[in-house]
Amino acid sequence: MTVLVLGGAGFIGPRVIRKLVERGEDVYATDINPLPDIPGVEPDNIRSARVDITDFEQVTRAIVDSQPDRIINLAYLLGGGEGNPHHQMRLNILGMDNCFEAGRLLGVNRIVYASSVAVSGQQSNFGDREINEDEATYGDSQYATHKIFNEFQAKMFNENYDMRITGIRPANVTGPDKVRGSTDHVRCVTLPSRGEPVSFPYQDMMRLPIHVEDIAEAFVRVSLVDSSEYPVYNSGGTPISLGDLAEMVRGYLPDAQINFDNPGGREHSGNYLVDNSRLLSEFELAYAPLSQRVLEIINEVRADEGLPLVGS
Repeated sequence: MTVLVLGGAGFIGPRVIRKLVERGEDVYATDINPLPDIPGVEPDNIRSARVDITDFEQVTRAIVDSQPDRIINLAYLLGGGEGNPHHQMRLNILGMDNCFEAGRLLGVNRIVYASSVAVSGQQSNFGDREINEDEATYGDSQYATHKIFNEFQAKMFNENYDMRITGIRPANVTGPDKVRGSTDHVRCVTLPSRGEPVSFPYQDMMRLPIHVEDIAEAFVRVSLVDSSEYPVYNSGGTPISLGDLAEMVRGYLPDAQINFDNPGGREHSGNYLVDNSRLLSEFELAYAPLSQRVLEIINEVRADEGLPLVGS
């Protein structure tokens, strides 16, 4: 099977590419930036091209050249804040439309794309309970509203053209090399791993981390089936406060300097109580424990820095 990965040079993309190659799939990866070296993947084992997803002709050319059975769209602007709306809308909304429309015109009906837990907005919208994919969406940031519209775009293509487009809503994706998007839960681990101090405004701010390897596995499994039971899936993760995450880090690095300006903050938290049973059940997924993933991140960072590894 041939899989076209749009946005292959980002944080999640290289892991998706590696997992597809390990399964023996034919991968054609594109990005506006050059692909990085991917550990475990020989460059000759994948095809790639520089593609600007906001350019419809470039997207259609990538599909014509790759002749894919599946498309995974991970191309998006993370960490853009509320500035430069024209650029963000072109990438996030026009880019997604280019992916869906080019796939439709060229007969690639099976597409998987990245939505986000951000569509739900604040946890306070729902009270102290888990929510599933059927709940109303309250996200009001530029990023969240674009993701909400992406889900509407997918719905329209599915209903009007009998396509099989599926969205996954990643939670707070974590890993040693994440530098954009939600990163406080990442910096809480990576900076102490280097022996650097870190501080945050609120100790009880909640996050929903999921390791990048786990979310990459989800994208691969969802993409390789002919169709999914539902149009969108919550990834879920492990709900944890930054304060508790700091204590987890100190369990491995007792001298970690992690400080908080204030004790509260839970009321400012995005959605962190998420029902992901649909995804886990349908695609037989199981995530590694967060404590295991935190230790892995610590040791990956320390290995890169030439520091001694820590044990469990």
